[in-house]
Amino acid sequence: MTSFWKIAAPVTGVAVICGAALLLPVYKEKALERNPAEAARVYRVRAERGDAQAQYRLGDSCALGKGVPQDYTEAVRWYRKAADQGYALAQYDLGVMYYQGQGVLQHYAEALGWFRKAAEKGLAPAQKGLAFMYDNGVGAPQDWVEAVRWYRKAAEQGDAVAESSLGFRYAHAHGVPQDYAESVRWYRKAAKQGNAKAQYALGDLYRQGQGVKEDDAEAVGWYRKAAEQGDAEAQCSLGARYELGKGVSQNYGEAIRWLRKSADQGYSGAQCGLGDSYSKGYGVTQDNAEAVRWYRKAAEQGHPLGQYGLGFMYYHGRGVPQDYVQAHMWMSLAASGASGDIKEY
Repeated sequence: MTSFWKIAAPVTGVAVICGAALLLPVYKEKALERNPAEAARVYRVRAERGDAQAQYRLGDSCALGKGVPQDYTEAVRWYRKAADQGYALAQYDLGVMYYQGQGVLQHYAEALGWFRKAAEKGLAPAQKGLAFMYDNGVGAPQDWVEAVRWYRKAAEQGDAVAESSLGFRYAHAHGVPQDYAESVRWYRKAAKQGNAKAQYALGDLYRQGQGVKEDDAEAVGWYRKAAEQGDAEAQCSLGARYELGKGVSQNYGEAIRWLRKSADQGYSGAQCGLGDSYSKGYGVTQDNAEAVRWYRKAAEQGHPLGQYGLGFMYYHGRGVPQDYVQAHMWMSLAASGASGDIKEY
């Protein structure tokens, strides 16, 4: 009887050889990644033989300046060769070059055409890009229904930005009937992937009780996740929650900390909030001049509460010389720009 080991040994040997053969291209690719100049050389050899993937990668090398001097025109040339062979990633990147006007004259309709080719092959970034262009009327007439169709295709592949965009559209009835529960569903998918805009928006829906039961603590939790990623709107909202003591224990010091982070990014709502805090002495030493400084920053960006606060300070001569003309001007601007959807700030 033939020994098991006499059979197993050759089989094992074949497996090792086959495994090594399968892994060899992987090792070669890793080696190329560590040597961009050699990678570009190899890609060029393959690209000139008509290899679409190599043409695409050489285009990337030229676009990014990896292993070769950065050259957008050359990048476009290689992207086009691969794109003409139907290589989806190259079609998408060629669309990006047309959209940004890099290596070619900026041409939105041409960008849209290349995005569509890649999107129809199922490439999620291209689907998202195509949706964005329809959403904003770039390269084609604005069409929210068509935008939603492409956002949905990308979202169903797990693209967090597309998921968040669908959440926005269901919340604001852009291309779909308004449906807060559906908005929550898509925002939550994106938020769980760490998308800061979706986390902030989900916090807002919990704060307002839209599509979910109103829950200030849950709102604060989502605001915090987005705020810790540097989202200015979320930082402002988290600061407002601390100031009001909603969903979290009232803490003016924490309110100021988060409002300042947001205001330093230029967010007018937070600038207005800091103006209020300095005017009233909440969490900081009361300082009318500092209040005026922050109100003015918000007012000059068109924030109605900032304009009103600045007008109020001029009217009463607090932190600035009393000036009824300035007071009237800023208060009139505030009155003309105010709307019912203003939150805390």
